[in-house]
Amino acid sequence: MATGRSESEKRILILVFDSLGIGASSDAQKYGDQGANTLGRIMDACANGEADVDGLRQGPLHIPFLEQFGLLHALAASDDRYQCPAAKATATWGFAEEKSTGKDTPSGHWEIAGVPVMEEWGFFPQCSPCFPEDLITDLVAEARLPGILGNCHESGTEIIERLGAEHIRSGKPICYTSADSVFQIAAHEQHFGLERLYEVCDIAKRLTSSLNIARVIARPFTGDSPDNFKRTGNRRDITTAPPADTLLDKIIAAGGQVISIGKIADIFAHRGISYGVKGDGNMALFDQLLEQMALAASGSLLFVNFVDFDMLYGHRRDIPGYAAALEAIDKRMPEFMAALREGDLALITADHGCDPGWPGSDHTREHVPAIFLSKTGEPRALGKLAGFDKMGSILEQHLAVT
Repeated sequence: MATGRSESEKRILILVFDSLGIGASSDAQKYGDQGANTLGRIMDACANGEADVDGLRQGPLHIPFLEQFGLLHALAASDDRYQCPAAKATATWGFAEEKSTGKDTPSGHWEIAGVPVMEEWGFFPQCSPCFPEDLITDLVAEARLPGILGNCHESGTEIIERLGAEHIRSGKPICYTSADSVFQIAAHEQHFGLERLYEVCDIAKRLTSSLNIARVIARPFTGDSPDNFKRTGNRRDITTAPPADTLLDKIIAAGGQVISIGKIADIFAHRGISYGVKGDGNMALFDQLLEQMALAASGSLLFVNFVDFDMLYGHRRDIPGYAAALEAIDKRMPEFMAALREGDLALITADHGCDPGWPGSDHTREHVPAIFLSKTGEPRALGKLAGFDKMGSILEQHLAVT
């Protein structure tokens, strides 16, 4: 059946499985992450029954489509503790090692898009209180706050459970950080107000700019007690803009469209974005991806981040949950392949690791998969790519933008 599309039409797609590292980078010891392996840890736990949960999942990790594409080939190439599958992969596969100095979300995404971050971000010390006194004084004054709660390094879900009720009573937002370059503010959507939270975060981003903090994140939540406090999909990341033009900017300059699905627009400070759509959770984001694939014209980039892997499971060190999320998205890969057009080239990758069996609750310095999917072309092994930007270069060449 004729489609009315030219054979020369091309699009590129980037699917970031947020935090799906596949083995410690060569410099992981510098970060305290030597031996980390997000996917490997999950596979091992599933194989020995540690990830069996009634009503959630059972048995070895079951991701037949991702395995067929070459994900486990990439895992074995990255970490020699794992054996390469005997069957040949049906997609082009490899793994990439990060050049950027951090293991954070903006650095990983920007490097995929061609702009490694070679300067150190600012970070807050591992102490309590962790924020400079003058920063908090200025934030309280300019945002007209009765004060703040938290002022420490802590898991977002745990600090909301611990301080959420006091926040509702006092009207003081919960401010906290992590090992990333981030200032996070949690507040109740109804009692504090969503727009009010965004306003406070805008002020905080301006006040933290001199400290070179990469992101201020609004973390809204709902509920009326620690038993049912829940973070919502109205998160907003206010991010420092990339220091140079990314692949996204180049596509816009060439007359193409860049479609942000999920938090991509926030990560790039809304630079190089034509428009964005949101989705609350991996499955909603996958639905949005399929919908936009049906609409996007030739010359487009569709860019999606599946945040649940990192936010709900990696940081919470929830191995069964992470495994179930991988299995759920694997089941939808036939839908994705059916929606690909002849001229499309898609990349499945990650922005860092977050090994759910590693101590603490922070990201881990790891290699990431580089799986390229298309309707045409002979699958091949890429081996190790020296830089996430090598993945972006392959996509850039496919779309012929400079």
